[in-house]
Amino acid sequence: MDRAQKQKLVETLQQDLADTVCVVVTHQTGLTVAEATQLRRQVRGAGARYRVTKNRLARRALDGTPFAALSALFRGPTAIAFSRDPVAAAKVTVEFANRNDKLTIIGGGLAGRLIDAAGVKELALLPGLDELRGRLIGLLVAPATRLARVLQAPAGQIARVLAAHAESQGGTADAESGSGDAHSESETGDAASPGETG
Repeated sequence: MDRAQKQKLVETLQQDLADTVCVVVTHQTGLTVAEATQLRRQVRGAGARYRVTKNRLARRALDGTPFAALSALFRGPTAIAFSRDPVAAAKVTVEFANRNDKLTIIGGGLAGRLIDAAGVKELALLPGLDELRGRLIGLLVAPATRLARVLQAPAGQIARVLAAHAESQGGTADAESGSGDAHSESETGDAASPGETG
């Protein structure tokens, strides 16, 4: 690799890191081509990227980025996973490392802060952005659903009350008309009694 190619690699990695929130530094020892391909596919599927690095070039690329503190981790057979999502790179690499001991988590960085291997594993337990968005939408939709239920319930209750009131009014009207007849009969009877007496 000539000097121009090395410089191009450094610039590309610097550009990638400038747009990155989470970086996970790994050691990969003895991964087969099939395993490496599977890892790359899973990382890409999670919305992250995975790259085997040349340590000296990676340390140069880290200079001037928020992840400069990671330089000390670049020793041995190093590869990095990185993502704009704060947990995607950690989640996918930790899951793979849990199933395959040829990949070891060394450490990482989150928004420019150095975190150790244990921190990366804890980070992997957090929900990703997509899951958080789903939960947030659920929270936003749930009150609206409850509100719709609340608004519909009183309407149903009001309808029942009005129906009951209408029935009672109908029943009262009949009763009033019945009592009116009785009242008029009573008046007729009262009027007739004096006639009978006379």
